[in-house]
Amino acid sequence: MKVLVINAGSSSLKYQLYDMTNEGVLASGRVERIGMDSSIVTHEPADKPEVRDVSEILDHVTAVKRVIDMLTHSEHGVLGAMTEIDAVGHRVVHGGEVFKGSVLVTQEVKLEIKKLFDLAPLHNPAHMMGITAVEANMPGVPQVVVFDTAFHQTMPATSYLYPIPKVLYRRHKIRRYGFHGTSHSYVSDNAARLLGLPLESLKMVTCHIGNGASCAAILDGKSFDTSMGMTPLEGLMMGTRSGDIDPAIVPFVMNKEELTLNEVNSMLNKHSGMLAISGISSDMREVTEAMTGGDENAKLAFDMYTYRLRKYIGAYAAAMNGLDVLVFTAGVGENAPDVRAAVCDGITFFGVELDHELNARRSKEARVISTPGSRVKVLVVPTNEELLIARDTYAIVNETK
Repeated sequence: MKVLVINAGSSSLKYQLYDMTNEGVLASGRVERIGMDSSIVTHEPADKPEVRDVSEILDHVTAVKRVIDMLTHSEHGVLGAMTEIDAVGHRVVHGGEVFKGSVLVTQEVKLEIKKLFDLAPLHNPAHMMGITAVEANMPGVPQVVVFDTAFHQTMPATSYLYPIPKVLYRRHKIRRYGFHGTSHSYVSDNAARLLGLPLESLKMVTCHIGNGASCAAILDGKSFDTSMGMTPLEGLMMGTRSGDIDPAIVPFVMNKEELTLNEVNSMLNKHSGMLAISGISSDMREVTEAMTGGDENAKLAFDMYTYRLRKYIGAYAAAMNGLDVLVFTAGVGENAPDVRAAVCDGITFFGVELDHELNARRSKEARVISTPGSRVKVLVVPTNEELLIARDTYAIVNETK
């Protein structure tokens, strides 16, 4: 079976085509600047040169058509015909309380996703455009949706409820949902496999840290708590997001600076975090480079980032009454040994003992970076959300045959 995985944004679309017989990637790529006359398609077929094309792509229907054209092209394609695509899997950010796992796309499922537009106004409408575009170009091909929030639906009420009037939960479903669930699920399972231990027996904290960042407490193989909340703004300090702040700051700043709701929302999501503190960049690589060069603001940003990460790890260890495994993943987690060292060297009382030589080695493989005597095993596990989407799609479509 060949599965096409799509991640549709408001003006972009990423894709990967898998051959599920060996889970190999046949091709991947992206469409950028959808809605413009200078849209860019970048197509990367396996074992063939990358192809880049600039042309007018005004909507997602046309974008999906261009993807299919690339995949079936006589020179740089990897398929003989579109009919070789057996199923399509989609990433959908928000599944609310309705979706506790991945599901086959039906009319009822689409209606439920639309009802959740208010909870993810920047993401869910774009994902729906991707689903509709596939229907227009590939009628009859089964589609599956995989939700970022689904993995966290196992959280108990003590974790997901906020201490505000409960009527707000009943009326508007205001609660912690958590995100990056596909990644947390994938890396926790792979970490247990690498250690040769059953996931259900472990107390684990997974740290998905990139430009967006979240931690998850995984107890008995299930999400017990996670740092992102009703939106991806809560929790850790991130590239441009503030993470946790005193909520009273919002009305105070709005009053003092005469900001609108949209302006303060933009400030907290796009102009805060490492970018705000360093004054340099939201990119950890650039912040670390400046810090090494003696920039005090860059050092402050780095220290705040790692300090807050240590606090969440400590809180989750307390919540689970122990910690067996600590996992780093995503762009920063996989590629920033300085961040991992700063975090681990600050929580040695847990029994974390980092092997600094192993930590400094560059590798794209999942690996243990703690010493043999470390009570808490520390791992770097590259995430692969697209593969998990492909696996879920493959399993669900086969079940329905």
